Amino acid sequence: MIPQTSIRMFCIVSAIIGILGVLMIGNSFWINTGLPLHATNEQYILFAKENDKEVLKGAWLQAVGTFLIIFFAIAIVHLAKLQDSFSAWMTLLGAAILMMVSLTEVVCYIMALFTVPETMGSIGNNIGHAVQHLYFIVAAPSLFLPLAFVILFSKILPKIFGYLAIVIGLAFFGVGIFSLYRLILTSLDTSLAAIQALWWLAAALALMIRSRKIQNAKVVKSMS
Repeated sequence: MIPQTSIRMFCIVSAIIGILGVLMIGNSFWINTGLPLHATNEQYILFAKENDKEVLKGAWLQAVGTFLIIFFAIAIVHLAKLQDSFSAWMTLLGAAILMMVSLTEVVCYIMALFTVPETMGSIGNNIGHAVQHLYFIVAAPSLFLPLAFVILFSKILPKIFGYLAIVIGLAFFGVGIFSLYRLILTSLDTSLAAIQALWWLAAALALMIRSRKIQNAKVVKSMS
């Protein structure tokens, strides 16, 4: 339970954590461009030797950045006081799925840096592309859709964020279906990640701006 006088600070800190998470993941994609497609074992080994530090930094940023974004999502559920609702429980499940998928992809990045056996680069790259499908098939929709209803049934964020979360969740699900028979997702498919990053960034800024209003509303509610 957060003291009423600390609610605003909790909102601000949670928002900063969410923004930091978005920036870390964006930086991870910029640092870690990924392994070359359809390369030979020799090319994978050369890539691993020349880019090991960048790949490891990108992997760390993605793992921690995803955790920080999930922290922000759970903070919204906590502030909404809907912990016992079905939407809240499904949000927690979606957060766990997203974290698992992200960490699995991170493992593939690191695994591809091992040069013995010489096929590790190819194996890590292929598994990584396979894991990317899970973001669209289940990970992103399972978090965005229930979180949308948490927002819609509370006054923590403007309702528009709830409606946009539904659109984003359905968009991810749709791309997951239409790209199901492509072993490697296209850049057009993966570009949807940038859209959801903007949602997290805007939601965090909105929570920070509304922090005083949220605290005042909860103080009035506790006094009534």
